[in-house]
Amino acid sequence: MNEPVTETVLEVRDLVRHFPIRQGVLRRTVGVLKAVDGVDLVLRKGETLGIVGESGCGKSTLARLLTAHDRPTSGEVTVLGRSLYDLGGRELRRARRHIQLIFQDPYTSLDPRMTVADTVREPYDVNPELAPRGERDRLVRELLEAVGLNPDHGGRYPHQLSGGQRQRVGIARALALRPEVLVCDEPVSALDVSVQAQIVNLLEELREEFSLAYVFIAHDLSVVQHLADRVAVMYLGKVVEMGSEADVYGSAAHPYTQALLSAAPVPDPALRGTLQEIILEGEPPSPIDPPSGCSFHPRCGKAVDACSLTAPALAPVDGAGHLAACHLAADPAREPVPRAR
Repeated sequence: MNEPVTETVLEVRDLVRHFPIRQGVLRRTVGVLKAVDGVDLVLRKGETLGIVGESGCGKSTLARLLTAHDRPTSGEVTVLGRSLYDLGGRELRRARRHIQLIFQDPYTSLDPRMTVADTVREPYDVNPELAPRGERDRLVRELLEAVGLNPDHGGRYPHQLSGGQRQRVGIARALALRPEVLVCDEPVSALDVSVQAQIVNLLEELREEFSLAYVFIAHDLSVVQHLADRVAVMYLGKVVEMGSEADVYGSAAHPYTQALLSAAPVPDPALRGTLQEIILEGEPPSPIDPPSGCSFHPRCGKAVDACSLTAPALAPVDGAGHLAACHLAADPAREPVPRAR
């Protein structure tokens, strides 16, 4: 893991994204879908922050908000000290050079009419002041080599590449502007398992080579554990636990995090069946009509009366920087869920 550093490159304050629900001929607003509901994050230089949670918890919406591909209902995203949502036009484009997005699906995130070289060169065409025209072909070749592609791939189209090669092209395109932050929105979920390992290893190498900080979003807990320095767990649009990788995976404080960890496959056959298994009842609540109090309480086997009445705030638990939004998280009788390392 990286050494802890203090310089903040990305800060998120009380980020909210609610989508209006409209019905009828007049398209009247009859409710809101709370996709992201009050998220606070900090990312430091050279750090990888993992974001985990089940499908529908708001992870991908958060990714689009971080890179200003979507605008929030309220809240702020600051990149290198500049608030993205205070900017527009050319100023926003300049600010977004510092934070780039790697998309989930390499099959749809590339233009099928553009060659690989044209795709990687496009950021320089949009931002011509960053590289003289005569230097762009060389820069494209260097980027393709950096992500493990042969420069000869530059003349190919996306349909002539494998899934892993397409994702490497997407990574090269994101690196073209030399960003400080990469937001990786489930970048390996659409790939074969063997290819996933190659892309994860590549991202580790690039983090060192280009001095990058990552926001790595995934539902695969083992991938996040391998890459992340710190982990934030999301449930129904909120962060319910946050801490170092060791805190979250070794001493989970929130019942939802404990349930996620218990459901993850255990690679060591000797440990299978020895770890606590937690079976959640029911389905995740709708973000259109979330429960009162703690949004997890209808599925939580440890819930008490207070859980249905008051929404808990993120508060310190058993370690520096280890936070959980649970009324019972600070209970000294809480039993951590040990995980295989």
